[in-house]
Amino acid sequence: MRDVVIVGGGPVGAMLACVLAVGGLDVEVLEQRDTPSFRSRAIGIHPPSLAALAAIGIADALLERAVRIREGEVRCDARRLGRLSFEKAAPAYPFVVALPQYETEALLRARFEQLRPGQYRRGVTVTAVQDDGDAVAVSTDTGAIEARYVIGADGARSRVREQAGITWRQLGRRETYLMGDFADPDSSDTGAVLYFERGGVVESFPLPGDRRRWVAMTDFLATDADSADLAALIRHRTGVSVAEPLGAASSFAVQQRLAGSMCAGRILLAGDAAHQISPIGGQGMNLGWLDAVALAPALQRALLEPAAAASVLAHYDRTRRSAARRAALQAGFNMQMGRPAHGLRLGVRNAFVRTLTLPPANELVARAFTMRWL
Repeated sequence: MRDVVIVGGGPVGAMLACVLAVGGLDVEVLEQRDTPSFRSRAIGIHPPSLAALAAIGIADALLERAVRIREGEVRCDARRLGRLSFEKAAPAYPFVVALPQYETEALLRARFEQLRPGQYRRGVTVTAVQDDGDAVAVSTDTGAIEARYVIGADGARSRVREQAGITWRQLGRRETYLMGDFADPDSSDTGAVLYFERGGVVESFPLPGDRRRWVAMTDFLATDADSADLAALIRHRTGVSVAEPLGAASSFAVQQRLAGSMCAGRILLAGDAAHQISPIGGQGMNLGWLDAVALAPALQRALLEPAAAASVLAHYDRTRRSAARRAALQAGFNMQMGRPAHGLRLGVRNAFVRTLTLPPANELVARAFTMRWL
C-alpha cells in the first residue's frame, strides 16, 4: 500500500509528488495523458513558488531557462500610467520568472523520476475512488491500487472531487481572452506591460528565446481567431505592431470556482481540482504549488500521528480555501480593471492605477502581485 497516490501529473501533481518524496513518503502519480502536452499555458512563477522549487532541488535549473521579470508597466492611450518594481517585494527572489509550462513540468517530472523511479505512471485513467476508512481504493483502467491517502490534482473537471461528493461553486462572472506568442524584436526588454485600453486589457510578458506572450480580453470566445486576428487586435488597441507569430493563437474562457471542501476523509484536493482561479495575474499554477507546500507537512503528520489527522487536514482545508478566496478576489479585481472603459470611468480608473503605482501603495501591490500573502 502506498502512503499517497496523486491523481493528475500536471504541474501541481508533479510538484506535490516531489515535495512528498523529498519528505520521505512513498508516492505514486497517475496521469491520464499518454504524452506530455506542449501547449504553453501558465508561464509566470512567483517568489514563494521559487522557494518551493529550491526546496526540491530544481530552482537553479529553472532559473537558467527562464526570463526574470523585475518590473511591470501600465499604459493607456500610448502613455505610461505607472510602473511597479518587484525587487523589494521578495528579497530572496526579487523578480517573477517566465517559463512555458511544458518546460516547468518536464523539470518536475525529471526530479520525481530521480526521487521515485518508475512511480510516475502515464496513460492511467482513474474510474473510481472509494474511502474505506483505513485506506482509499483507487480503481483504474489498468487495475486497482490502495493508498493511505489520495490527492486529486486532476484539474477543474476533477473526477476525484466528483467521486468524493465535494461541491463546486462558481465565483463571479465569466470573461474571454485570446492569447498567442510572437517573436520579440527587442529581447533586452524583459518587463511586463499591461495596456489598460478603452476596448479592454492587453497584456504582454517576455518569454525565453526572444519571444513575448500577448493576451487580450475579448467580447466573446473567439474560437476561430488566428494569430493575424490577435495581432490586429493588439495593434488596434495599443498601437503596437507585433513581430511574426510563433505558433497558433488560442482562445480561452475564465471562470472562477471553489470547492466546498479540500478534504473529505482520506481524499484531498489540490490545485485546479480545488479552486479554479483566473490565470490573469499568473496565480492559478502558483496557488496550486502553495497548496502542495502546505499539504506535505499535514500529510506527514497525519501518517505519523493518526489521532491528529482530522485536525491537521481540517487546518489545511481551512487555510488553503481561505487563500483561494483571496486569490479569487484579487483575480476578480484584475479582471474588473481590465474591462472596457470610456469617459468618466476611464478617467477614474486611470487615476486609480496611478495611485496604486506610487508609494506607499506600490509596495503592497507588488507584494500582492508576487503572491506574498497567499
